[in-house]
Amino acid sequence: QVQLVESGGGLVQTGGSLRLSCVASGSIFTIKAMGWYRQPPGKQRELVASITSGGTTNYADSVKGRFTIAKYNVNTVYLQMNSLKPEDTAVYYCNAVASSGEYWGQGTQVTVSS
Repeated sequence: QVQLVESGGGLVQTGGSLRLSCVASGSIFTIKAMGWYRQPPGKQRELVASITSGGTTNYADSVKGRFTIAKYNVNTVYLQMNSLKPEDTAVYYCNAVASSGEYWGQGTQVTVSS
């Protein structure tokens, strides 16, 4: 089992920056990849960025060049979000894929005002 706790959401103006953090606990050495998903109001959840245990990253086209995902250590992942736009407004969820299954955090709200 893996537990995920996110932090760092909030309200920011267009063009601003935020950094989201996700800390995993439990069976952290079984984690194969971690990532961030988001769910805008009235829309489906979508992948934002992911990083494998080997450091390979993947980004949604809409955030390339603005967002950066990075690992601090085996159980901590950050999402640095720059040049934020109103369309980035969503609940952001941390995700982990481990040998035992897929896990989700509780979500953190990011609101970008125009």
